[in-house]
Amino acid sequence: MSHLSERPENPVVGVPMPHESASLHVTGTALYTDDLVHRTKDALHAYPVQVMKAHGRVTALRTGSALAVPGVVRVLTAADVPGVNDAGMKHDEPLFPDEVMFHGHAVAWVLGETLEAARLGAAAVEVELDEQPALVTLREAIAAGSHHGARPVMVTGDIDAGFADSAHVFTGEFQFSGQEHFYLETHASLAYIDEAEQVFVQSSTQHPSETQEIVAHVLGLASHQVTVQCLRMGGGFGGKEMQPHGFAAIAALGATLTGRPVRLRLDRTQDLTMSGKRHGFHASWRIGFDADGRIQALDATLTADGGWSLDLSEPVLARALCHIDNTYWIPNARVAGRVAKTHTVSNTAFRGFGGPQGMLVIEDIMGRCAPLLGLDPMELRERNFYRPGQGQTTPYGQPLTQPERISAAWQRVQDAAGIADRRREIAAFNAAHPHTKRALAVTGIKFGISFNLTAFNQAGALVLIYKDGSVLINHGGTEMGQGLHTKMLQVAATTLSVPLDRIRLAPTRTDKVPNTSATAASAGADLNGAAVKNACEQLRERLLRVAGTQLGTHASDVRIVEGVARSLGSDKELAWDDLVRTAYFQRVQLSAAGFYRTEGLHWDATAFRGSPFKYFSHGAAAAEVEVDGFTGAYRVRRVDIVHDVGDSLSPMIDIGQIEGGFVQGAGWLTLEDLRWDTGDGPGRGRLLTQSASTYKLPSFSEMPEEFNVTLLENATEEGAVYGSKAVGEPPLMLAFSVREALRQAAAAFGPSGVSVDLASPATPEAVYWALQEARRGDASRTGTSRDGPADDGLADDGSVGDGLADRGGIRTDATALNGA
Repeated sequence: MSHLSERPENPVVGVPMPHESASLHVTGTALYTDDLVHRTKDALHAYPVQVMKAHGRVTALRTGSALAVPGVVRVLTAADVPGVNDAGMKHDEPLFPDEVMFHGHAVAWVLGETLEAARLGAAAVEVELDEQPALVTLREAIAAGSHHGARPVMVTGDIDAGFADSAHVFTGEFQFSGQEHFYLETHASLAYIDEAEQVFVQSSTQHPSETQEIVAHVLGLASHQVTVQCLRMGGGFGGKEMQPHGFAAIAALGATLTGRPVRLRLDRTQDLTMSGKRHGFHASWRIGFDADGRIQALDATLTADGGWSLDLSEPVLARALCHIDNTYWIPNARVAGRVAKTHTVSNTAFRGFGGPQGMLVIEDIMGRCAPLLGLDPMELRERNFYRPGQGQTTPYGQPLTQPERISAAWQRVQDAAGIADRRREIAAFNAAHPHTKRALAVTGIKFGISFNLTAFNQAGALVLIYKDGSVLINHGGTEMGQGLHTKMLQVAATTLSVPLDRIRLAPTRTDKVPNTSATAASAGADLNGAAVKNACEQLRERLLRVAGTQLGTHASDVRIVEGVARSLGSDKELAWDDLVRTAYFQRVQLSAAGFYRTEGLHWDATAFRGSPFKYFSHGAAAAEVEVDGFTGAYRVRRVDIVHDVGDSLSPMIDIGQIEGGFVQGAGWLTLEDLRWDTGDGPGRGRLLTQSASTYKLPSFSEMPEEFNVTLLENATEEGAVYGSKAVGEPPLMLAFSVREALRQAAAAFGPSGVSVDLASPATPEAVYWALQEARRGDASRTGTSRDGPADDGLADDGSVGDGLADRGGIRTDATALNGA
């Protein structure tokens, strides 16, 4: 076992414990960015001047009337920017745009003594617009050929030969919706100029170093003149990886120009209408199976809805392509990707970062094709698993080091859930209940861990030991409720062998650990944990030498356990506090900077080949649902999960992440229905679901009635910190089991062998139309056809093709659910 993975005697890692801020959360005493304004004297409030049109050129911007509003201090416009008027890493996101690119785009910001003064001032700003045509839906963008960014193609094997060898070939298309992050804490920043004339920004950001970089280039400063701190976030889910930068820059610009602190916090409606979502996708595909139901070839095109600017759309698309195989070996494949440009908010990172979209495509294909092949969906999936000892690689050329874990999790969830017995019970129930049907589906996941961009796979830490023996940790990761700080405390306590109460973790800030990567890609614990461990090991080695001298033995014969240094074969010991004090008087350095870089990664983005991931996380879920045949309403009766987290750093945290990720995934796939105004009236492009009253989120009523989560045993991950694995994103995809169970329950209303095309999100309305189609028993109306060419959803004349069934005059394809 590697040094990084090996655990010492009596480790603190692996011990179940609550979140380090749990008591603060439940008592309401945890501080977030916007809470700090009440501790800040004379802060100004920023409010956006939003233009309520989807597309147009600004021909005039008059601010005089706003300045006449009592309490308004200043109106920020492009003319005030001393540096670069851009908030994006791709330089395609003007901070103060002269072209409105989505409904609600902010073209100026008003600073007021109170939030109400700033709001009234924003309402008084006069904007004249030369309105332009707007592409609001993904299908409109595809039809218009509106794209931006890279267009990668992933190729493996020989797809022509693969299709020639296929006994069954099916084609289809699938469009599915995005998802709103709906974190509890909206975007917030608080900026001020300190006594040294340096810019200090408190920001709710997953990527403080990039926020620092954007603020610096907007202000025309060097990065060392800007410090960004993230105290904690009230949720992020990827939505605060790129999009906080512009809001932080507005606050910093205001503070620079006025000399006063500036607070910017979006209200819920502003956050929903101004910030990006999970990317919706369109997929067209053609797949070939042999006579036994094994995949021979896949030809697909994935189009992501990027919105008005690129943001992170290119890497999101790349990860979608990298995950279209999920747990299945596809020997011959060609998968093309592209990013559509629409006049909507700029879509961005969201838990899974394109992986869920790619995996959803192949799971939808398997669910639709299984009845056409005459196979049980579980059997079709299992026949196509990656197998050990076969030399199989992913479509982008990465070998799988643990393919046996796919089958291990699959088998263990079946055993734990009693699948065989329950399927017999469900068959008996369905036979006795013509208007209510149940179904049970099992799906698995394989999710790659690491940033696709190799350079991001690094982390730093700074660990300080004070003379009294107390320890302070600084690291580059941010805390958004996921428990990263809890794990880092456990890593430090384990490495130093001291009690947890001797260690404190400082807020994340750029003047303590520089050049950090975003807390994203599920890599926060892997990267920062290894860096913290490295720093603590440096300190431990120094202290062992001091202890050896004091105990009259060699440093290699000293063990520090639970805060006491002891010599092997002797009863001599030295308490931690005494050891640290002795080290200080011997002038031994009691601080250390740790660093970690993930080894073994390589990626050629042009060829779309390489090994971009350190390892894969695996898991399997079994979901049972019950569907009402009169309304399509359903309930999730039971969910069983077996998930691979390696040797867990913090089991209570990990189980919480699995449960939360699963429920968030189920929300995306079954409830959360983003809709825009796609009419030709004055509100075209307006987000219609802009509050919790119109955008349905998972609640307690959507939780499974029985919810069992088990961590895969004997799953040490070689080469990762203390043998652990990532947990943030992978569990979200376990919710595919709910969608597939709904598909099977809908099919149970029809004759055996009917293939059901189920929209996503699979709302009760969508399930109702699916089961109505199943009752008709018309497999030709499922949107899946045999032996036809794959296309991009366009008709021969270039207009937008439907390719989906008209169910009783109501279109329930995912495009309609997306507002088209």
